[in-house]
Amino acid sequence: NPPMPDATDDLFANNRRWAADTEQRFPGFFTKLMEQQSPQYLWIGCADSRVPANQLIGLLPGDVFVHRNVANVVTHSDLNALSVIQFAVDALQVQHIMVVGHSRCGGVRAVLENTRLGLADNWLQHVRDVRNLHQVFLDGVEESRRSDALVELNVLEQARNVCHTTVVQDAWQRGQRVVVHGWVYGLHNGLLEDMKMSVSNADQVGAAYGTALGGLKQRYSPSRPAL
Repeated sequence: NPPMPDATDDLFANNRRWAADTEQRFPGFFTKLMEQQSPQYLWIGCADSRVPANQLIGLLPGDVFVHRNVANVVTHSDLNALSVIQFAVDALQVQHIMVVGHSRCGGVRAVLENTRLGLADNWLQHVRDVRNLHQVFLDGVEESRRSDALVELNVLEQARNVCHTTVVQDAWQRGQRVVVHGWVYGLHNGLLEDMKMSVSNADQVGAAYGTALGGLKQRYSPSRPAL
């Protein structure tokens, strides 16, 4: 009997088509890419397969440095995320760090619904901390909008965490240009939304966070309809 086709065979075929198409559209692309990477952007996003960083902002490989994990969390003890930030800021000299959440995030919904996922529950404790910090506000949000409200709150908290890393603080202290942003991607429409938290120096962190949080709470007030 002939061997059964491997489920990954299509992936190799897709890869060859993609490589050929890319080389046709951008002659010499892979040769140039092999020499160096010089991205201006670091994308810290969710590992969700529906949120492909490069594609949704229209950038090619080499244009954006990417770190992804469940629910786009940045903690001060996560050496993986901190190493990525350090390499991006110090070695690659990126100018923008975007923390990007997305609507209908499974990790965030699990936190709201107290769903047990196993080992991931330990990681999602960081999102529970965000929920607990803003519990009074979330209790006042319409139930159908509560998940997206927590997604946005989580973005603001994780963006603030990025600002407080020693890597970013040191970069600002020596005058290096690094701007930290908080964004949310809509699965329902494919669009990015700016959470209006853009921070370019240590003195701006508190005010930028407060302004963004105030705008978020206004958007989710009972008198304001969903967008």
